[in-house]
Amino acid sequence: MRLPRLAAALFLAAPAFAQYAGPAILSRGEAPSAMNVPQLDFIPFLSLLGVYDTGLAAVSVNSQGQLANVDSAGVEADFGISGVHSWSHTKISLNYAGAARDYTQATYYDGIDQSLMLSIIHQFSRHVTLTLSENAGEFSYTYGLAGLYPTVSFDPSTTYTPNTDFFDNRTIYAYTRALLTYQRNARLSFSFGGDGDLTRRRSSALYGVTGEDATGDVQYRVSRRTTIGANYQFTTFSYTGLFSNSNMNRFSGTYAAQLSRTWEFTGYAGITREENKFPQAVPVSPVIQALLGITQAEVVFHAVNWLPTYSGRLSKTLTHGVAFISGGRTVTPGNGLFLTSNMYSGQAGYTYTGIRRWGFSFSGGYDRSESIGNVIGEYADSSAGLQITRQISHVVHAAGGITARRYQSSSYAAYNRPMWDARIGLTFSPRDIPLRIW
Repeated sequence: MRLPRLAAALFLAAPAFAQYAGPAILSRGEAPSAMNVPQLDFIPFLSLLGVYDTGLAAVSVNSQGQLANVDSAGVEADFGISGVHSWSHTKISLNYAGAARDYTQATYYDGIDQSLMLSIIHQFSRHVTLTLSENAGEFSYTYGLAGLYPTVSFDPSTTYTPNTDFFDNRTIYAYTRALLTYQRNARLSFSFGGDGDLTRRRSSALYGVTGEDATGDVQYRVSRRTTIGANYQFTTFSYTGLFSNSNMNRFSGTYAAQLSRTWEFTGYAGITREENKFPQAVPVSPVIQALLGITQAEVVFHAVNWLPTYSGRLSKTLTHGVAFISGGRTVTPGNGLFLTSNMYSGQAGYTYTGIRRWGFSFSGGYDRSESIGNVIGEYADSSAGLQITRQISHVVHAAGGITARRYQSSSYAAYNRPMWDARIGLTFSPRDIPLRIW
C-alpha cells in the first residue's frame, strides 16, 4: 500500500511539465481533458452532395410585403482538413471546413461558407504555458450550435460564434484568445489573458459587433480528481452604426471534477454586473410637438443590473467518441437584430468514429434570450442534427445528414420560422479508417 501512496504524493508535489493534467477548467475554455491527445493525423476530405433546404430567408420582403421564405434544392462541395500534432514544447490543433453551395431555385443564397478553429499551445518553461485559440469564419447559412471536435483543444461554445442569426445573410466573424498560465506547482495555477471578437454582416439593416474580454483566475487542485478556483472576467460590446456599449464584470467560483476515468464535470457560477447604454426614442410633450413639429426625441438609455451567471458541462469520453451535455446563463451581444441579451442555453451531442466503417454525429440545442438593447423582447431557437458516414472503399465514403431548426418568439409572431436541411452524397478521404465527422 505504501508504493501507490508514495507515487500519488510525488505526483501532487512535483510541478506538472507541459500541462496542468487535471480535469478541464471551463472558465479557461478547455475541452474535456480525456480528449487531449498528442497526435491525430491531419486528414483532408472532399464531399460532393445533393442538398435540399427549406426556410431560406434573406433580409428582404416579397412583393406582398412578407418576409422572404424560400425552399430550394441544390448541389454542394464540402472540403477541409483536421488533425493534431505535438512537438516537445508545442501542440497545434486544427479543424478547417468549407462548403461551396449552388441552389437551383434560390441563386441569391449561393456562396462559400468557411470555418476555422485553430489552437496553439506552447510551453515557454517548466511553469509557463501560452495558449492561443482562433475561431473564425464566414457563412450565409447557419446550422446552429457547435459541438465538441476531436481535433480542437478548446470548447467552441466558450468562444463567440454567431449561431443565433435569424437571416441567411453573409456574416463574417473572428474570435482570438491568448491565455498565459503559470503552474506554480502540481496543485496551484494562475492564468491571465484576453480575447477580441469581431462580427460584420452584409446587410446594413443588421448590426455588427466588436467585443473585448480580459480575464484572470486562480485554480487549486484539492485532489487528483478535483479542482476549485475563482475567476474574474471583464467584457465589453460595441455595435456598428449605433452609439451604444455594454460592459460586464463577472465574478465566479469554478469547480472541475474527474468523476471517473471517462466522466468529467466542469463549470462555474457567480454574479455579473451589467451596464448598458443604448439610444432610445421617447415621445415629446404637445408643446414641443407644436413648436418643432416632431413627435419623439432620442435619449440615451442607461441601466445597471446584477445578474446570476453560470455554466456547466458534463462529458463522457468513449473509446471511439465523446458525449456531452452543457448549459448555463450568459450575456451575449445578440444576433445583429437583437443586441445585448441575457441567454439561457442548453445543448447535447455525441460523436462516434467506429472501427467497422461507420461514423455518426448527433447534436441538439435550445437557447432563449431576453434582449435588453435596442429592441426589447424575447427570442429563442432550437436545433437538432444527425450526420452519418459509411466507408465504401479505401478512400470513398457515403455521407448524409439532416438538420432541423426553429426560431421562436413570444414577443414577435413573425419571428417564428422552421427550417430543414437535408444532404446526401459521397466523401473522398485518403485514409483506410472510418471518416472523422467534422
